[in-house]
Amino acid sequence: MKPIFEYQDYRRYMLDFYEYQKKKSAFTWREFSKIAGFASPSYLKLVCDGKSSLSRVGIPQVACAMGLSGHEYDYFINLVEYGNASDDKRKKAAFEEMVRIAKEQRVRIMDADAFAYYESSINSIVRELAPLMPGALPNEMAKKIRHNFTAQQVRDSLTLLEKIGLLNQTTTNTYQQTEKAITGSTEALPLALRSMNRQMIDLAKESLDLVDANKRNVAGVTMGIDEETFSLINKELDDCRKRIITLANKCNRINQVYRLNLQFFPLTEKI
Repeated sequence: MKPIFEYQDYRRYMLDFYEYQKKKSAFTWREFSKIAGFASPSYLKLVCDGKSSLSRVGIPQVACAMGLSGHEYDYFINLVEYGNASDDKRKKAAFEEMVRIAKEQRVRIMDADAFAYYESSINSIVRELAPLMPGALPNEMAKKIRHNFTAQQVRDSLTLLEKIGLLNQTTTNTYQQTEKAITGSTEALPLALRSMNRQMIDLAKESLDLVDANKRNVAGVTMGIDEETFSLINKELDDCRKRIITLANKCNRINQVYRLNLQFFPLTEKI
């Protein structure tokens, strides 16, 4: 069975624990629930099926039933908090604690670097900007960014981008991208992307005052639609975004960094 540090879903870990024990003996959901101190023989199966959530009272019981102790126990506590959190603030705090615990044990959480990259808007900006400014210092890069980012933020971003292999420093203060385009796939990614998208939306609002109208494209339309039309428009937006990415990837004379936000959301409840 994989170490608990490779999990970002407590239900998946519990299910893998159950399957692992079942292979070794005639382990059942009834026995698992009994060891954990639950009266209902099917409660833990409902949790693993996503039909129920592990309660705060039940977390230490299940952790002990699975033989977790020390840093593994602490990691599981935060793993459950991360999975059950109803808002991004609590979810982020739990994930950061998972990263901290793993680092203390010199264990690397899978995809934690991807989370760090997508969590802040500065990283995608610096990844595109740094190769355009060979030899430039962080304060020089910060001055080229239209929005209020500091030299220290640029410096920290460069360090992260080198660490996770998205930028390569060829000579002093000269960088090149290791890949033309990147994608991410991690269970923590939606949380980080929401954080970055909030920041990018704020930057878009700032651009209304900072950027001449002929150098930006900000427009919108309010419409009434149904579910079928929503699906059609959503696909059209996805296809458009992919075509734009293809155009950008073909550009060989890059001299500026742009951001494209696609926002399509309901303004009312269903009527």
